[in-house]
Amino acid sequence: MKTVLVISILLCAAFAEAAVVAPKEEMATAPEMEEKMIQEDVVAEDSVPAPINARFSFCPDGWFSYGSRCFKLVNTPMNWYNAEEHCNNLDAQLASATNPREYRFLQQMTNTAGQSIAWLGGFYLQGTWLWIDGERLYYTNWYSQASPSSCPCMYLRSTNGWGNSRCSSSYRFICSKSPFDC
Repeated sequence: MKTVLVISILLCAAFAEAAVVAPKEEMATAPEMEEKMIQEDVVAEDSVPAPINARFSFCPDGWFSYGSRCFKLVNTPMNWYNAEEHCNNLDAQLASATNPREYRFLQQMTNTAGQSIAWLGGFYLQGTWLWIDGERLYYTNWYSQASPSSCPCMYLRSTNGWGNSRCSSSYRFICSKSPFDC
């Protein structure tokens, strides 16, 4: 265990040193990278560029980095509650979409996996839509909304805005977590 910890610390130090000595013209800012990704309208199947700055964030294998979070599309259909439990077992939660760019990224992830619908972490409780991860729901992107009292769980549509359904429906889903920082 000590060896793994020492190697992790050395890797973090090496990456941090590389960031300090890299010429400025070769480094891109996070907004420039996001803008380029949106303009290209393409998400590579095996990797997504992470913002470059003095700190490095590492997403686990199989997770994609976007903004300040890591995302993973789970290709096994589950109901909303089991999907959230599965994400919790990965030290994550069902994903929230806090702005249009992030939602577009999640749509592209879903499309790349050949899917058209995926659970998000939105749910309806006592007259209010909330995100399971505690994010505020300022950004909304409803394509169609069924009665929230009978359909209180939110899903992403890969071609339009989100919708809501009975939580017992089985869909693939997107988990989200914070990366390992050093």
